[in-house]
Amino acid sequence: MSHRKFEAPRHGHMGFRPRKRAVAHRGHIRSFPKDDAANEPHLTAFSGYKAGMSHVVRDMDRPGSKLHKKEVAEAVTVIEVPPIRVVGLVGYVETPRGLRSLTTVWAGNLNDEARRRYYKRWYASKKKAFTKYAAKVKEDPSVIDKSVELAQKYCQVIRAICHTQVSMIKSLRVKKAHIFEVQVNGGDVAKKIAFVRGLFEQEVKFEDVFKKDEMIDVIGVTKGRGWEGPVTRWGVSRLPRKTHRGLRKVACVGTWHPARLSDTVPRGGQLGYHHRTEINKKIYKIGKSLKEDPSSCATEIDPTEKGINPLGGFVRYGMLRNDFVLLKGSCIGPKKRCLMLRKTLVTQVSRRATEEVTLKFIDTASKFGHGRFQTAEEKRKFFGIKKDAAAAEAAA
Repeated sequence: MSHRKFEAPRHGHMGFRPRKRAVAHRGHIRSFPKDDAANEPHLTAFSGYKAGMSHVVRDMDRPGSKLHKKEVAEAVTVIEVPPIRVVGLVGYVETPRGLRSLTTVWAGNLNDEARRRYYKRWYASKKKAFTKYAAKVKEDPSVIDKSVELAQKYCQVIRAICHTQVSMIKSLRVKKAHIFEVQVNGGDVAKKIAFVRGLFEQEVKFEDVFKKDEMIDVIGVTKGRGWEGPVTRWGVSRLPRKTHRGLRKVACVGTWHPARLSDTVPRGGQLGYHHRTEINKKIYKIGKSLKEDPSSCATEIDPTEKGINPLGGFVRYGMLRNDFVLLKGSCIGPKKRCLMLRKTLVTQVSRRATEEVTLKFIDTASKFGHGRFQTAEEKRKFFGIKKDAAAAEAAA
């Protein structure tokens, strides 16, 4: 009978099994923060698209830490957050088995980018989605009131139906909006319904839902890495050099009896493209769109007028033109991945969470090289005028 020469703890976390591909490309919020009727009605989540990463410089304000009042450079993730549009609401009834949807109320008009989500081939379809409903609402607006009365009488949980405006992000090359539900917390059911109805067919900005220095959770699908063996997938040790039939594998995958494989044995298979939730990401900055504020990344220490876009744009994303948010550290998923941003389930009160962040410098150098220059103007001053530009000036 064989035995282990050395004992070791098992490799790989068992809490995330099965490691298989996510059902949907977009992250799904499975839990929302606990409702408190004492607060005013508000939305608890938002959606954005990952653009890339950069770094910032700031002074640490954390008494007791060795870095207190010292300058630190930290990595940040840039997420583009164009305004979302509210197009409906869902009323849920609490049952012993969980929530059950009772009624759904839609706005009178839906954008084409939202209606596209209901078709596989929009160009070949008759584009009839929601047309009958819109005509009915136009003819008799009280159709909405009947469903609202039902929700107000029986429902305990109200969620807003929102969709992203992908047409505002040209680099995505996507025409179908991502549609999702966002829970409304605060106030009684009547106040919640009135709050959502007031937002029907209206745009909601990121700054209306979150504020600077807040801790949020990021929900999405990780970067897909295809099929991988047990060494990469589970982190098991490689076998010795002279092992027969390969060494990047598990030597003994099971016992003689019971004569079957246990699902706890590390095996090769899918790595990445898993649905994951990362908690407690701090918001360092909420920036305005390029049109509203062209110098959104200027600070007191670095007054250079510059936007968030690095020289040449974000690699594999392009130029960022809408509102954006800087989150501390890295975030799941590749560039252009749709991420759900949710308020934390538990209010964070640690010193790290309550610290007020003041940025001294935001890096906008090129992300496709060593990045010597922060702006195109700075680069032009260093290299001087080019020959073709000089010739064009002379001709003019």
